[in-house]
Amino acid sequence: MGKKGDRGAKEKVTGVILEEEGKNAAKRTDQHGEEEYQCTGILEQDFNELCSRAGLTKIPKVTVRLQSTSNLFPPEESNTLAEKEVPASLTQIQNKYAYFRPCVQTELEHDDPKSVREIFLRGWKIEEKMLGVFSKCLPALANLQAVHLWKVGLTDLSLFSLIAILPNCPTLKTLTLEGNPLAEGSFYRLIGEESTLAHVSLRNNNIGDTDAKLIGQALSTLKSSNKSLVSLTLSFNHISDLGAGYIAEGLRLNRSLLCLSLAHNQIGDQGALKLAEVLGPFALTHTEVVERRRLLLEKESQERSRSPLRHADAKSSERPSSLVSNTTIDKLQASKQSRSASKKKEPSKKEEKGQASAAGGGGVGGGPGFVPAKKEDTKQAKKMVSTPEQKVVRGKGAKSGAKEKRSLPLELEVMEPTEIVNPLLEQAEHRDGKVFLPGNRVLINLNLTWNQITEQGLKAFLAAMESQQQASKATAGVKWQMGLLRLSLGKNRFPAESKTFARLQELMLPRDPTYRQLPKAPDEELAAPN
Repeated sequence: MGKKGDRGAKEKVTGVILEEEGKNAAKRTDQHGEEEYQCTGILEQDFNELCSRAGLTKIPKVTVRLQSTSNLFPPEESNTLAEKEVPASLTQIQNKYAYFRPCVQTELEHDDPKSVREIFLRGWKIEEKMLGVFSKCLPALANLQAVHLWKVGLTDLSLFSLIAILPNCPTLKTLTLEGNPLAEGSFYRLIGEESTLAHVSLRNNNIGDTDAKLIGQALSTLKSSNKSLVSLTLSFNHISDLGAGYIAEGLRLNRSLLCLSLAHNQIGDQGALKLAEVLGPFALTHTEVVERRRLLLEKESQERSRSPLRHADAKSSERPSSLVSNTTIDKLQASKQSRSASKKKEPSKKEEKGQASAAGGGGVGGGPGFVPAKKEDTKQAKKMVSTPEQKVVRGKGAKSGAKEKRSLPLELEVMEPTEIVNPLLEQAEHRDGKVFLPGNRVLINLNLTWNQITEQGLKAFLAAMESQQQASKATAGVKWQMGLLRLSLGKNRFPAESKTFARLQELMLPRDPTYRQLPKAPDEELAAPN
């Protein structure tokens, strides 16, 4: 019996090993029994081979996008005028019909076929098999940065397959998905907390208020927020005041989004009021206050665990944590930070002045009547940074400070986020029994052209912009606290001679990085006072 038992155990182990080898062998072969194809990184070659193996009979052609039509007619191919006219007319006819033929257009980083940077698909339906092909060939493109899909017939199910491809393409940061309405509105899954996309365009997708609610929740909630998305385009959809309110809710605690386009929607004054509210100091809800208190207490406990001696000193002066109010917590924060700063060596007076100017008045809040309880030192100002610092590349001859003629950068280079602190931990103000945060001053571009905003909505934005302007003076040294640089409100329902709109332009145009002031006429320069 012992020998039979040993023999049976050996056969069982052998069977398991063979089964595993069979599974591995199956993974190495495709449905035709061939060896699994290893992608080379040359899209045309990989795409054709994978389509053939998938059993696709009509394989779209992979082409390189031409920058200009002049490349279609090389001068060396024809010598006479008659010879030029015939190929030109034939080429034009071919191109006319080839435009509607399914193809995969690419843009290259340079002449190397492995340097595909962008992919364009337009006007033909992507089936599940085709998504399977892309799931294998796209990760092999080391330089792929953007994918543009226009009217490709995606469904909610095929969108899930597309989303599953994204984590395997680490360099892919831009996704354009336009003209693809979805029955279940699953677009929000593209910008979830785990998303790595930086630029998403969802134009012309019949996005309504229900979809906007899900998108707003993807931008931020009390417990989570997107930390990678830099620009979001939602123009040419059906978002009303209700949907704009949902988007505004998502902007309350989101500190990564820089550019938002809501042009060509159905947003009126109520939606404008909601959006303007989050740009200036806003009061926290009861739920947000409770969560802020929890985060502050959690932060205090972490600091105490790291510094037991300081905890022993502070223990006698603190009330029990269950009785500590928000104001008390903030004061305790400030007092502990000042004590930790005093333990360091005291710098000279010149150094102190230099540090104070470097902090840029970090202890002064932003907005009318927005004055924090305590001044913060340079170390605290660094701790309070709640967003990734944005590196600013200034144009030639640009100056900084209050004396500059045009303080706007020509380009904004977004740096990778190192650490994003929960916005609920930002310095707050306590007044009238409420807790106020400074507002979202990370968003720099908001497009609301072609909506239904009237004079009432303009006044709300004017108040928010004046608040941001005052706050920017107090935090001039903090790059990420620039506030809104461009606000587009044209083609709405207010009169062209609106004084409120004129005042808004007066505030915003000098801040707009795309604005160019026309040079003065020679007569005006001569007449101008010295």
